[in-house]
Amino acid sequence: FSAPCSAILSSYLLGERLNLLGKLGCMLSLVGSTVMVIHAPEDEEVTTLDEMSSKLKEPGFLAYAAILLAVCFLLIFYLAPRYGQSNILIYLTICSVIGAFSVSSVKGLGIAIKGFFAGRPVLQHPLTWILVITLVASITTQINYLNKSLDIFNTSLVFPIYYVLFTTIVITTSIILFKEWVTMTVVDIIGTVCGFLTIILGVFLLHAFKDMDVSLGNLPEVLQSGQQVPVTRDDKNILIEVDNSSIAPEDKPKVFMIYT
Repeated sequence: FSAPCSAILSSYLLGERLNLLGKLGCMLSLVGSTVMVIHAPEDEEVTTLDEMSSKLKEPGFLAYAAILLAVCFLLIFYLAPRYGQSNILIYLTICSVIGAFSVSSVKGLGIAIKGFFAGRPVLQHPLTWILVITLVASITTQINYLNKSLDIFNTSLVFPIYYVLFTTIVITTSIILFKEWVTMTVVDIIGTVCGFLTIILGVFLLHAFKDMDVSLGNLPEVLQSGQQVPVTRDDKNILIEVDNSSIAPEDKPKVFMIYT
């Protein structure tokens, strides 16, 4: 609930514009995420670090982690320097992809903490320190790129899109790591797909029509007139827009040469 609420509250408390379609997109994203969580299968019970280590070493998860790392490196070293300042999805995708490793690390460290209080030698297990290093590195990267995104783009857009991407990656990671698709029924599969499509529709409404001035006040006039909705730009990276069309060619300074 935090991301859609943050988008709506930022429009009122921070003065950032969120039109009617953006609010509808937030609600659809929230509904789709809720449907996905409801139909997601329960996690497989893992109680020891040895069991967690065996899960992490499985070929399916190793291939999935390698793909995520390749995508992350491509985004950080190639796409982010070129398109990060203009495309909101670059930084947020980095945060979401890294979130798969942070959530897995938190899951493993939770097992380690339970084992520590149960008197097990978890501090001597190498997986504990691998999970700590992974968690610190992933959280640091997430905070860095999330702050970059907040410095450039509208807060009402950043949090909902990040919420959708992060939730999708986390659920996918959990399904692959714990093989949850084995216990999924047909109803759960249909519900998960419908929830994901609802999330996509919500993000599309939120991002594609963010510059349109549409509200409940002017909606009847817009529907009746059929005219183009006025567009306003309020992104943080747009400082000033200069219109030079009013400068006529004859207004340019003229140079006179006098021959003697």
